[in-house]
Amino acid sequence: LGSYFCYDNPAALQTQIQRDMQVNTTKFMLLYAWYSWPNVVLCFFGGFLIDRVFGIRWGTIIFSCFVCIGQVVFALGGIFNAFWLMEFGRFIFGTGGESLAVAQNTYAVSWFKGKELNLVFGLQLSMARIGSTVNMNLMGWLYSKVEASLGSAGHTTLGVTLMIGGVTCILSLICALALAYLDQRAERILHKEQGKTGEVIKLTDVKDFSLPLWLIFIICVSYYVVVFPFIGLGKVFFMEKFKFSSQAASAINSVVYVISAPLSPVFGLLVDKTGKNIIWVLCAVATTFVSHVMLAFTLWNPWIAMCLMGVSYSLLACALWPMVAYVVPEHQLGTAYGFMQSIQNLGLAIVSIIAGVILDTRGYLFLEVFFIACVSASLVSLLSVVLLYLVNRARGGNLNYSAKQREEMKLSHTE
Repeated sequence: LGSYFCYDNPAALQTQIQRDMQVNTTKFMLLYAWYSWPNVVLCFFGGFLIDRVFGIRWGTIIFSCFVCIGQVVFALGGIFNAFWLMEFGRFIFGTGGESLAVAQNTYAVSWFKGKELNLVFGLQLSMARIGSTVNMNLMGWLYSKVEASLGSAGHTTLGVTLMIGGVTCILSLICALALAYLDQRAERILHKEQGKTGEVIKLTDVKDFSLPLWLIFIICVSYYVVVFPFIGLGKVFFMEKFKFSSQAASAINSVVYVISAPLSPVFGLLVDKTGKNIIWVLCAVATTFVSHVMLAFTLWNPWIAMCLMGVSYSLLACALWPMVAYVVPEHQLGTAYGFMQSIQNLGLAIVSIIAGVILDTRGYLFLEVFFIACVSASLVSLLSVVLLYLVNRARGGNLNYSAKQREEMKLSHTE
């Protein structure tokens, strides 16, 4: 929860950060890019470190510490008026953030089995999105309270606000310590093994990846780059184009997270029951495309477009990620998921920087330029899904099987 709460601190305080630190949008978006850069490499090794070096318990505690230290350094950058220190803090924060998610998933797999697991993953995503939602709606209000108590706005107010936000990271660390104790106790009483990710990272496996898997990678990157960088910049966009107040802009900017919190477990269950993953992914990408067109080219109430984006984001997460397991042998799963997260972070880092440059050269009222790029990326994603459907069908693949067909296939393998 702490990691996801603090990840979008910059989006919730965009106006304040740019004003107090006197930075342009390009430099502001570097706060997101610096989070993503370490994960281009670390996604491959997070599972390896948990399995072979730290173990699940120490791994979770160490990565939680990285998240805490990163947030404190980020806040100190504000207090001392040093933007480079804020960037360094985000780099440390990123070093722990994604690997902490791997550790969290490992605990889930270790403690829960079978059908329970889909619900657990859905609930994990819900908690993450609750953290993001509370951040979007709380940090602006918290800044104004700190400003009132200190008597003025400025970099010190910003730093203190971020430091208070960092309390959520300390809560996460306390949970990691409690979980380590409970896991050790369970190991002793139940004689169960300590959880492992099961990831065997072999970069040579990349050459064996099939065409459907590469198409899944393309869908993943081209989809997430039209959602997360937009949310990072959305608050000011809603204030400029739709004349929303700061609080109202924060509220609408958090709608994607608000919707995905309750819907993720529901969609997880829906995809489990129906199968047909490619069709669900196609629906999600097409809906996101429509929502970006609405935001870019109409003056309709943006709540409609953002609600559509929230629904499609939840659906895509539940339908896309499990598809990897259907096209990759079990011993290559770690490499495939590591590679998928790695190129996702590379895409997010690059698009964050490009978005900042576009806004600085064109100004906020020309933010539609960025949206046209977003819509283009959505189109790439849409075409990739259609291509994936055709390739899967031509090869007699199982990506679009119904739940019943998957069950029959599983039974035929066991006979």
